[in-house]
Amino acid sequence: MKIVILDGFAVNPGDLDWGFLAKYGDYEVFAKTPDAECAAKCKGAEVIFTNRAKITAALLDECPTIKYVSALGTGFDMIDTDACRERGVQVVNIPAYSTASVAQLAIQMLLALYSDLDGMRNIVRDGMWTGIPGYPYQNVNYTELDGMTLGLIGCGGIGSRVARIASALGMNVIAATAHHHEDTEYVKFLTVDEVRKRCDVLSLHCPLNDSTRGMVDAEFISGMKHGAKLINTSRGAVLNEKDVADALNSGRLSGAALDVLAVEPALPDNPLLKAKNCVVTPHIAWASKAARIRLIKVIDSSLDSYARTGKGQNIVAGCDGSGR
Repeated sequence: MKIVILDGFAVNPGDLDWGFLAKYGDYEVFAKTPDAECAAKCKGAEVIFTNRAKITAALLDECPTIKYVSALGTGFDMIDTDACRERGVQVVNIPAYSTASVAQLAIQMLLALYSDLDGMRNIVRDGMWTGIPGYPYQNVNYTELDGMTLGLIGCGGIGSRVARIASALGMNVIAATAHHHEDTEYVKFLTVDEVRKRCDVLSLHCPLNDSTRGMVDAEFISGMKHGAKLINTSRGAVLNEKDVADALNSGRLSGAALDVLAVEPALPDNPLLKAKNCVVTPHIAWASKAARIRLIKVIDSSLDSYARTGKGQNIVAGCDGSGR
């Protein structure tokens, strides 16, 4: 079989090895592929891997040899799953590989929003703790998390791990979710509306779909506590970015930490980049080396299954390759 990786640099900038693909057939790895060039690069391929390059109905029609499309990660919103299903193309994703890494950054963001470590460091660096009596704690925003309420929208593998860590910090954890993870003893499950009303800080761990796109908008925020904070490590388009920026600038939200944006890399005019009390990181929560090594192993395992049985692992559309 011929295998094409359209944007391999996102997963492997050179510190991992694609050589294992050779046991399945010929392969080509492109660092990055503009959408306009996808069809040309996919010609004659049976297996396609993509991180951000779009897999559309038009591309599938131009490349009828494609039978297997895999996201290079958990999210697969760049793949037209309906078009794949209609054409008998199976779509797989790679879940769970980055659970620990994403949860770690979500907790790091939680601590950053309430601990002002930069401010503490600057006090010492700038000489404000030199030759003065007492402790200059009045110059930093350091808030104890014990007893505060963390709200989660989405409580699968990542959300439940965040819940467990937050609970260990003494936080009350409430969540709204479509799918309960088995590790949820720390969580009280409520509706989305109840979660947004009760939480001091809201952390998003939901997929991007028709029901979540633009979910956190001005109306949604108006139902949150005044001065609540927001964390997003899921998908950028879950937010209405202008509404979130407006809420930050007005003080309706008192802080946000975001690892994802609707358009990535960030556009210079994205209002969140200059919003008050907003930390934006470059969609990096998933990308620890340990997580990327796990991702490569899952790719190998799924391709092995496909080569032996005609079915990959973690199929999300076209479950038997026939479109059913």
